[in-house]
Amino acid sequence: MAKQEQLPARDGVLTVGPGVRRVQLPVRFTGLGHVNMYVLEDARGVTLVDPGLPGRATWAAIRRGLRQAEVPLERVHTVLVTHSHPDHFGGVARLLASTPARMLAHGRYRTWWKPHGHLDLDLSDEEQAIEEVARRGNHPWGDPEQTRGLRAAFRGMGPRNLALGAIRSPAPTVRVEDGDTIEMAGRAWQAVHTPGHTGDHLCVFDPEQGLLLSGDHVLPTITPHVGAIGAGLDPLGSYLDSLAKVAGLDGVRLVLPAHGDPFESIAGRTGQIRQHHELRLAQLRDALRAGPASTRELARSIYPERHWGFLAESETYAHLVHLERTGLLQRIARSGGPPVFEIVPS
Repeated sequence: MAKQEQLPARDGVLTVGPGVRRVQLPVRFTGLGHVNMYVLEDARGVTLVDPGLPGRATWAAIRRGLRQAEVPLERVHTVLVTHSHPDHFGGVARLLASTPARMLAHGRYRTWWKPHGHLDLDLSDEEQAIEEVARRGNHPWGDPEQTRGLRAAFRGMGPRNLALGAIRSPAPTVRVEDGDTIEMAGRAWQAVHTPGHTGDHLCVFDPEQGLLLSGDHVLPTITPHVGAIGAGLDPLGSYLDSLAKVAGLDGVRLVLPAHGDPFESIAGRTGQIRQHHELRLAQLRDALRAGPASTRELARSIYPERHWGFLAESETYAHLVHLERTGLLQRIARSGGPPVFEIVPS
């Protein structure tokens, strides 16, 4: 049975809160079936949140959804992008060209696969080295002697990701930081930086109505991918900290995710996701009791065969790095092969 996030886009406009409506846009991206574009109306016009993938199908769905919402294009004054993945920023360029809108995102917004990505961030030497090698086509869990070029690396993720990897995001017009106020739907919303899924992920909280736009950070029935590149030196650690951050927001009554349906219990859902990652960490430690192993070997030991590939390896590596940085595992570099991990002797 398909998860909520995998279902195809539904036609129509759904009111999900005062001044807030949802339009679903079609996507075919890493197993997802739609993205929720939120339409937040105020006296000046509307803010659109996460306008989907690039392409004609998305643009047609955006135009259809706005007509159903009775919103002319010229009333779109802001496009908010929760994070730098193509199914969230892909429709922005066409909107910026067709409306008077500005693009708003977190201050660290960038696409890691593009050199310098729009912004020179204060990345550590280690982060810069990982991303530079990845741009040359080698993942940090792979053989350091093998570089295939970025197009070959994306090709290994599947033909759709090959095309998506070439997409260039527009640069944000406005960048916000954690705790900043964003005016939407005639109310003051709070910017909440939630790194982990990406380094630039942004949730937005409406304390007046108790609404949380959660992007991909918290989804109703699947766990967001926590990968190994572009989200810092310990993406899983950052993600777990960010889960605690949104769980601790006072007064969240309804969560509006980027995929799937609205749900009520932010504490309950973040607890479920945390348990999922704790189970993965335990599975990896158990697998390593048999001896040192590579990321690929470990991914194939804990994921069913239908899920083998880049995403499983990327998330497995993020979990291994977290265990390494908390002192439970150590890495062994090998000449002529990928690094392996082993349990730190007690």
